[in-house]
Amino acid sequence: MAEFQILKQGAIEHWTIDGEARRNALSRAVVAELEQHVRRVSGADRSVRAVVLTGAGDKAFCAGADLKERAGMAEPEVRSFLEQLRRTFRAIELSDCVFVAWVNGVAFGGGTELALCCDLRVIAPTAQMGLTEVKLGIIPGGGGTQRLPRLIGKGAAKELILTGRRVEAEEAVRLGLANRQGGLAEAHALAEAVVENAPIAVGAAKHAIDEGLALDLDAALALEQRKYELTIKTEDRLEGLKAFAQKRKPVFVGR
Repeated sequence: MAEFQILKQGAIEHWTIDGEARRNALSRAVVAELEQHVRRVSGADRSVRAVVLTGAGDKAFCAGADLKERAGMAEPEVRSFLEQLRRTFRAIELSDCVFVAWVNGVAFGGGTELALCCDLRVIAPTAQMGLTEVKLGIIPGGGGTQRLPRLIGKGAAKELILTGRRVEAEEAVRLGLANRQGGLAEAHALAEAVVENAPIAVGAAKHAIDEGLALDLDAALALEQRKYELTIKTEDRLEGLKAFAQKRKPVFVGR
């Protein structure tokens, strides 16, 4: 049984976690299928350049781990599950594809961690986000303690993680946890704004930002230069210059 609904619209795919009854929780099956889809769009077939990721229904984006399933796991199984979860989330970040999370409902624990590994986040006005793991006697295990402070700063991240507090949409945007409020149309429009641009340039810029955060400024600037070099000899760079001179929209081919 498929765990995701997949809809392709040009260079954009919509991935919907198809588990409304269980609040789109991250079961082993969901994570395994998510990993397969990430591998697919990150492989040789680059026809998909952006993904809008969301959950079925209007109550939950992803309520976190499937706690009923987790209760039946032995400790080695929990460790194995977390290893696959971390690997899958990291693969989203390492992909040239741009991921836009539409947080259409509650996103707690692993649900917020899933949104954090995406490149951009749009949150519905009625949605909530939060890393609530300490309330269950654990800590965020899918990268939340590392990604959240990189996104919103150490102090704000500590407050949210150590209290397990949930934040409403307006505060999520104010903190930088989400880029903007809106519905599915807003998330799709954001993805469209990405895929209008040169594919190699978009991928290079994404990785320059992500990789540069771990470096000092001089090393990060050298990294930026290496990523820039990837675009210099491309057909798309020449097409961009030609289109600008001719006052027309460029037609990028990803070469």
